[in-house]
Amino acid sequence: MSRVAAIDCGTNSIRLLVADANPETGELVDLARRMTIVRLGQGVDRTGRLAPEALERTFAACREYAQVIKEYGAERLRFVATSASRDAENRDEFVRGVVDILGVEPEVITGDQEAEFSFTGATKELTGRDHLDKPFLVVDIGGGSTEFVVGDDHVRAARSVDVGCVRMTERHLLRDGVVSDPSTEGQIAAIRADIDAALDLVEETVPLREARTLVGLAGSVTTVSAIAQDLPEYDSARIHHSRVSHDRVREITRALLHSTHAERATIPSMHPGRVDVIGAGSLVLLAIMERIGAEEVVVSEHDILDGIAWSVA
Repeated sequence: MSRVAAIDCGTNSIRLLVADANPETGELVDLARRMTIVRLGQGVDRTGRLAPEALERTFAACREYAQVIKEYGAERLRFVATSASRDAENRDEFVRGVVDILGVEPEVITGDQEAEFSFTGATKELTGRDHLDKPFLVVDIGGGSTEFVVGDDHVRAARSVDVGCVRMTERHLLRDGVVSDPSTEGQIAAIRADIDAALDLVEETVPLREARTLVGLAGSVTTVSAIAQDLPEYDSARIHHSRVSHDRVREITRALLHSTHAERATIPSMHPGRVDVIGAGSLVLLAIMERIGAEEVVVSEHDILDGIAWSVA
């Protein structure tokens, strides 16, 4: 067993996993998981730059994670940065801050690399289960981008497109810096048009419709599962490997898009940082399910973060 740490810094959140890994048995034992909403991608789609306040929120989370890594005595750390820091003109400022705090340089990976990590993390423990047919389609709905990976035991095809819950919210639901409350039918149609155009691009290289099992990752999907189960609080154990039907996803998406901020904020399992972006995120999931004819989505709490940890181990 080797003790490793992995950090996934996305557009909306930054997450830490410290785990003991045994590559011979395929066992990954969690010691600590942390998630902080930092909105690193705030305004990037509009300005092309990381906002000073977004950087400071991210650095504050990094300082907290440095303490956790030290406490558990992780031997190696890998820090992976995704969509927002790929797009930003001032990403060097972000890199310098991370190095100063954690002592490692963040790897600004490509969308294809991001997709491969997601596939490994999501499917390593699903492989061999008789009731789940292959190939898998792993969909990681992030803040700025969504990754699509089709594979059996290994990746066959992957693609990343710039459709995520934060990007779609900022592009279509903001009016004078405030999220429309609730969304209008015109706004919803505009988001759906962007998603459908992105799915057309994905299908140029990824055989989405060949998939027999849809596996959904990240906060938008896990939150939809929590709502579907009517959980009194966010419960990772009950969400992991839960299944949500297409009809239920459609009902939840419609309710979220037509609710107010105050109504969404009262959902017990809703993280405060997702209240304004969950409608767009759930619509991405719904559009994918309708495109491939998926009757259900298998929800995984294991994703790119677990794939990063395995790459370190």
